[in-house]
Amino acid sequence: MAHTEPLTGFQKRNIDPETVPRLVAALDLQEANDGVRRLRDWSYEALAPGLGERALDIGSGTGSQTRMLAAAVGSTGAALGVEPNPGLRAVAEERAAAVGSTARFADGDALALPAADGTVDVVWCERLLQHLTEPERAVAEMARVLRPGGRVALIDTDWATTVLHPGDPGLMAALASGALTGAANPYSGRRLVGLLSAAGFVIDDRGSQSLLQDHTSVAWPLIRMLGDSAVRRGSLTEPQRDTAYAELSQAADRGALHMSVTMFGVVAHRPQ
Repeated sequence: MAHTEPLTGFQKRNIDPETVPRLVAALDLQEANDGVRRLRDWSYEALAPGLGERALDIGSGTGSQTRMLAAAVGSTGAALGVEPNPGLRAVAEERAAAVGSTARFADGDALALPAADGTVDVVWCERLLQHLTEPERAVAEMARVLRPGGRVALIDTDWATTVLHPGDPGLMAALASGALTGAANPYSGRRLVGLLSAAGFVIDDRGSQSLLQDHTSVAWPLIRMLGDSAVRRGSLTEPQRDTAYAELSQAADRGALHMSVTMFGVVAHRPQ
């Protein structure tokens, strides 16, 4: 999306066709996570899209939620997924066609949504705001396109909630702090209520889910990314990083590993 820092492949200025398979694999893996599923189910029930409504999925990725919205609004409604990455958009279109979904997809920007003022009934926006340096502008766009009484569901990660255990608490905290460097807006989850309130929305409900790593294994690609970041920033020396790695590996061997991050969801409506 526009006006973001060049940190991740999900941002428009960083789109590279060669990364599309990796992004699709990452999205599919996240979608299979039990915590993601529970938070999505809760948010979807609270949002309550209905027949005949116009739905907008901002940052639609591979289109799974757009397809759900399309099924809910039926043939008399419309569901549009907004996705700037053409590779992800192509995957979304292929998957929708394969199941006969009426979901449609369009190129677009979270800061300039392809919808007229007050023409949308429901907005879904999941794990997008963490990639924006000006998330308040995106929320203002949501308020613009929603009709009075229209509803919005925001889901996002708070990377400062990353927990690694057991091991030396200081080393684990320094290692987990590497998660803060991978997003333009790493505290996004805790900011959702404030962003919506500032844009004039009325908060209807809030929820959260902890995303848990398998306690019998170590997610080495992610752990090594965190460790490299901590060493680059001077938060850990290389020997300290390696000690932290060894402690986590030993914990996994005895089935005692805890690794988690928390996602938050907020459902709100634009007042009449």
